[in-house]
Amino acid sequence: MRAANLITLLLVIIGGINWLLVGLFDLDLVATLFGGQDSIIARAVYVLVGLSALWQLLPFVKAISIDEPAAEANFRRNP
Repeated sequence: MRAANLITLLLVIIGGINWLLVGLFDLDLVATLFGGQDSIIARAVYVLVGLSALWQLLPFVKAISIDEPAAEANFRRNP
């Protein structure tokens, strides 16, 4: 579970940086690196980033429902 959280968090960060570049410079780095928005690899990256964001909702909801330190401790106890 910890590995999945780290991987999904990394993908969400990559997605956030990509959106920052789109907003500031009109540069979609994922599309640039993988042959355009319609390439199968770029679409796979977009899907993985989106699924990662959904996965990251789990610790976020736990952090909201109880105080954050307790949510982190509880999340670490349930690998």
